[in-house]
Amino acid sequence: MTNIPKEFKLEKIINHTEYLIDGKISSWIGKQAKVYSTLLCDSEDKEPFLIGNTPEMSAEYALKALDSAHKAYNYGQGSWPTMKVYERINCMENFVKKMILERDKIIKLLMWEIGKNLNDSIKEFDRTVEYINDTIEEYKIIDRKGATFQNKSGVRALIRRGPLGVVLCLGPYNYPLNETFALLIPAIIMGNTTIFKPAKHGVLLIAPLLNAFKESFPPGVVNIVFGRGREIATPIMETGKVDVLALIGHSSSAISLQDLHPQKSRLRLVLGLEAKNPGIILKDADIDLTVEECISGTLSFNGQRCTALKILYVHEDIKEKFLNKFSKAVDKLKLGLPWENTLLTPLPEPTKPKYISDLINDAVSKGAKIINKKGGIKQKNFVFPAVLYPVSKDMNIFEEEQFGPVIPIISFKDISKPIKYMSESNYGQQVSIFGKDVDTLGPIIDSMVNLVCRVNLNSACQRGPDIYPFTGRKDSAVSTLSVHDALRSFSIRTFVASKDNELNKNILREMIDSKKSHFIRTDYYL
Repeated sequence: MTNIPKEFKLEKIINHTEYLIDGKISSWIGKQAKVYSTLLCDSEDKEPFLIGNTPEMSAEYALKALDSAHKAYNYGQGSWPTMKVYERINCMENFVKKMILERDKIIKLLMWEIGKNLNDSIKEFDRTVEYINDTIEEYKIIDRKGATFQNKSGVRALIRRGPLGVVLCLGPYNYPLNETFALLIPAIIMGNTTIFKPAKHGVLLIAPLLNAFKESFPPGVVNIVFGRGREIATPIMETGKVDVLALIGHSSSAISLQDLHPQKSRLRLVLGLEAKNPGIILKDADIDLTVEECISGTLSFNGQRCTALKILYVHEDIKEKFLNKFSKAVDKLKLGLPWENTLLTPLPEPTKPKYISDLINDAVSKGAKIINKKGGIKQKNFVFPAVLYPVSKDMNIFEEEQFGPVIPIISFKDISKPIKYMSESNYGQQVSIFGKDVDTLGPIIDSMVNLVCRVNLNSACQRGPDIYPFTGRKDSAVSTLSVHDALRSFSIRTFVASKDNELNKNILREMIDSKKSHFIRTDYYL
């Protein structure tokens, strides 16, 4: 570890034992899960590096966390769901201030736990802070819009957005801070109470924030428990006391958890699931720009992003030119440690290299070739990206979301081929189209907007900016996440209506003047 810059070294094993339930931080004295980093595991004779331990909590404590959240919500009558908007905003602003104090610790742990490079780790933290601040501002706008009475057909109404109840929040390992908080923060600020279990990888980086949550929110509003999903989430869902399942991960997990809930019709879902985002490269595409965007789109964070380009369709007329330039550009990439800011870093999941190799071997056995010279070269925790061509429908890589460094390519003469494949796909998140001719692009875009939820023109797929909708069709998502939409996903419109007569006018005037109701008011937070 002597070559590691001093500011990024882990001085000792992190023995994390704390959890947060009912506003109290307690110490876990039971079984612990070991947290390994694969950063220094670069050859067959090196084992993953132990960097810490976290609680492996039991169903008993999962249910304690649920009871805490349920008590704090109290069927919508708890202090948090009935709290004034500005008071909830003050709590969230206080949390952000405390969170920023832990910036360096969290950035370092993002690198060590999941192998995210320094620039992207910094970006994830800073983007999350920006997301929270933007959420606060958007919540103020919602509150202002809800401060005006409407009058239609003799019925006066004051319409606001109210919370849904108890939220079980489960985030992903690839964005353990940003995407998790894109669920947790809007759920909290809208007046819901929450139980949060960090992902299997990227768990230690949540530990520095326990105090910030404890000190910023009333007891029971945020409950943070650690352990295996089966041990924690299963008993919680089986009670039927969860009103919202908020999950970013695999559809199999989402379906399993939904099936456990005894009252599925009342369970609200906020889900970010798999995607198989294609890049479609037309014959008039700017090759240099396209190669640059496709490198970033397929291999940023080793392709471990739901928004990654996971299959490329290339027009026959430019196939050879693109394959040549793209494969050479891939082979120029370097593997490095996160603080070296290379695009390719060690894979955090110990089983992922074998999975990627299996995908490559399956494709090759069915007629694909590895186009780039370094493709498929394997170390213990790393597989060099493989560019595969030609790929066909019978290969596993055609349908599976690989979530790693392997790039399948298919050529086409007629645009109907990739459109047909997309229409048959189980997924519908995004697409990237590379080309110039508007006569060609126009009809393609008109088709694509009904197959996916975001069409990227001459650029790689991505989530941000966070003010834009982030969702998907078919099996890729349920509900919409963005600064604007997430607040609506975690709330419901509710209103007070009255016939427009003098009796009701006088009651409403008196209620507004006396401030007897937090709901019926015409003031708002500036």
